Amino acid sequence: MNKLLISTFILLVGILNAQSKISGKVVDYKNQPIVGANVYLQGTYDGDTTNDEGHFSFTSNKGGIQTLIISFLSFETKKLEVDISKLINLQINLREDVESLDTVVLTAGTFEANDNSKVSVLKPLDVVTTASALGDFLGAIQTLPGTSNVAEDGRLFVRGGNADETQIFIDGIRVFTPYTPTTNNIPTRGRYSPFLFDGITFSTGGYSSEFGQALSSVLLLNTIDEPNQDKTDIGLMTVGASLGNTQKWDKSSLSFNLSYINLAPYLTVFKDRNNWDTPYQGAQGEIVFRQRLSNGMLKFYAAFDTSNFQLTQEDINLENGLNFKLNNNNFYTNTSYKGVLGKNWSIATGLSYTYAKNKVGVEINDIIDTENSAHLKIKLKKRFSSRFKLSIGAEQFITNFDENFKDGSTDINYGFNNNITAGFTEADFIFSKDLALKVGMRVDHSSIFNSTDVAPRVAIAYKTSLNGQFSLAYGRFFQNPNSSILKFEQDLKAEQTAHYILNYQYVNNGKIIRAEAYRKDYNNLVKFDTMFSSFNSNYTSNGDGYAQGIDIFFRDNTSIKNFDYWLSYSYLDTKRNYRNFTRSAQPNFATNHNLSLVGKYWIEHWKSQVGFAYSYASGRPYTNPNTSQFLSEKTKSFNSLSINWAYLLDQQKILYFSVNNVLGFKNINGYQYASTSDMNGQFNRRALRPAADQFFFIGFFWTISEDGSDNQLDNL
Repeated sequence: MNKLLISTFILLVGILNAQSKISGKVVDYKNQPIVGANVYLQGTYDGDTTNDEGHFSFTSNKGGIQTLIISFLSFETKKLEVDISKLINLQINLREDVESLDTVVLTAGTFEANDNSKVSVLKPLDVVTTASALGDFLGAIQTLPGTSNVAEDGRLFVRGGNADETQIFIDGIRVFTPYTPTTNNIPTRGRYSPFLFDGITFSTGGYSSEFGQALSSVLLLNTIDEPNQDKTDIGLMTVGASLGNTQKWDKSSLSFNLSYINLAPYLTVFKDRNNWDTPYQGAQGEIVFRQRLSNGMLKFYAAFDTSNFQLTQEDINLENGLNFKLNNNNFYTNTSYKGVLGKNWSIATGLSYTYAKNKVGVEINDIIDTENSAHLKIKLKKRFSSRFKLSIGAEQFITNFDENFKDGSTDINYGFNNNITAGFTEADFIFSKDLALKVGMRVDHSSIFNSTDVAPRVAIAYKTSLNGQFSLAYGRFFQNPNSSILKFEQDLKAEQTAHYILNYQYVNNGKIIRAEAYRKDYNNLVKFDTMFSSFNSNYTSNGDGYAQGIDIFFRDNTSIKNFDYWLSYSYLDTKRNYRNFTRSAQPNFATNHNLSLVGKYWIEHWKSQVGFAYSYASGRPYTNPNTSQFLSEKTKSFNSLSINWAYLLDQQKILYFSVNNVLGFKNINGYQYASTSDMNGQFNRRALRPAADQFFFIGFFWTISEDGSDNQLDNL
């Protein structure tokens, strides 16, 4: 019996002596104790939770090499793989989890409209429910700061840049002809329906080195990755009709959208200032096919549109007015793939092709423009860790442009071919949840100029509080002159800008406040010595200019129940010496002050959403030939108040009303002066008014879906 007790005692002592003690302290990067961190040996139940001082202590009968795991919410999990005898009196520093929602985000010059974004200034729904937008994503973007109101044009004019300086991309691939063609004093629209997009990024400057050939801005449109169900959308409108359908299968889906517009019935009721021979008619179709593969997503996007019209517009120099006709055909296709390659490498690649043909008639002149363009792109991204990512890529732009001009006795052809080869790289450094840095470089080689341009880009963001942060961005940007110049002259240089941006953003409880100051310096702008660019102009790249200002944005969707609104204001100071300017001056598309106020209110017992959008822009410069000054006078300020009402007849049937410029402000876009003076030596003028002071819209939209709950509020 004594021998048995002695043996048991010796065995217990051996077991106790085999146990190892694991102890230490867990702190953050400021050496402050972390309370409640989990500390344990992998594959065992041996562990402890840190106390108020960050200490932990426990024992284990394991031996040899073991893995100690330390984890806590919002910090990166740490693993120590060492001999268990060394796991005593440890000092463990946990690093912040830089992938958490409250990590700093680079925001300088960037507005997000994406449900998956950490910080969305707009949502996809906003793009098409803004009262003044009329279903066009460009109309909603124009309520953001940084844009200038050029009502008779309709395109995006960003921070002192003309509309050609903004480029549009679909799924990362360039769109060469994003706007429907039009004529003077009739605003254009974007070619592409918001029906198929769920994410928009609008960069007013300082954007990634991935994007080039844009002096002022890029607009990135992302098609829906995967629809949630089969559905059909039907629209009947005062200006036409639309039809959309989505079919969803296990790993693939197909969506299409068709629309037809004919303004003849509308103009019969609401006549405008033009004398229409053939009112505007247009048809548009889009299709997206998506295939989910084992390691990525393949998308095929295609869109076509055709339009034609003929009208006579008032002209102070032509007694019978100016006759203009246009027929346009446009086709765009885009194939893209995003996937994972393994070992933390990913790939994004794609190509696009554009065919555009415009037949224009101006009095006795006939002009046929034909453009064939393509874009090929590949980007590889390596994730070394959550704190360091590297991207490299290459792309090719190919453009062939031809123009045939006839005036009865003359038949002339103009055109050009241009290939641009580019490479880019970019590194993301996230030092902590409060500090991030992006550094990039882009190199473009243009065959038409036989020149190479190097464009560095850098952006840094620092979080000053839980809800606020500062961002800084700098970059150089290059862009070839557009086809209206290159078809006549190719002995030029790429135009360039340098961007400097300081941004502050505060986000808290449904409220967003953004304030941004910027400076842009222009060089190598095209100049010519005739009234308009033509074959007999003398061209140089000696133009320059600057743009600077402040943009402010505020949005609040929580202070008032069911009411969401945003306010944006921009101050712009800009001058240029380019084109046929005789001196440096503020261009006639730039406005010093722009203000937008947008509101949306949901009325539950009416089953309705009502909204308004007010726009203000200060006067725009124009030249009065009765004085010796150049671009020295300004039009009166622009004002417009638009309202809309979406009424749910039932969950899937919507009746929609909208009125643009409901108060009927008599806006003036500029003045046209007579080419010769009268007997008193004065040049007479006429005001350039919008074709119509107001626009009325009524539509019925019906969704047929599997769950019976979807509707088209996100398409209005």
